[in-house]
Amino acid sequence: MHISAKADYAARALVELARDSARPLTCEAIASSQEIPFRFLKSVVGELRRGGLVRSQRGCEGGYWLSRPAEQITLLDVVRAVDGEVFTLRGEALAGLAYPSPAAALPAVWRSIEAGAAAALAAVTVAALLAGDAREQSRTGEVAGPGEDRLAGVA
Repeated sequence: MHISAKADYAARALVELARDSARPLTCEAIASSQEIPFRFLKSVVGELRRGGLVRSQRGCEGGYWLSRPAEQITLLDVVRAVDGEVFTLRGEALAGLAYPSPAAALPAVWRSIEAGAAAALAAVTVAALLAGDAREQSRTGEVAGPGEDRLAGVA
């Protein structure tokens, strides 16, 4: 899995917004705090807004806020908002992928890996990242901690 700079910057921006939800933050403030290139962040925040994860207000009192509580925004939401798909193969979604025999079983393996990654991303909320606790429980089980095999048992 390739984690895009957009997904990384988007997650960092959302954690920054969750840290101080009482007031809006500007892109300049987020970029400075998180050491993210401003122009790139501006584009990423626009995608987060279109994806329904942040809301904005213009003007001297303006900036960005989370559009819903940090407990309700997962890393899967973030990746889908800025990248679309969790996994692609040569830029195409895995859903309709099919190979002739003898490689016919391979697309199912790719889809299984994608499902495992999506489950791991769905298990981590912005609130958990803010709290420093990315080991949140999910419907599918606990997300592995640093150094643990996150795809163990995925088949």
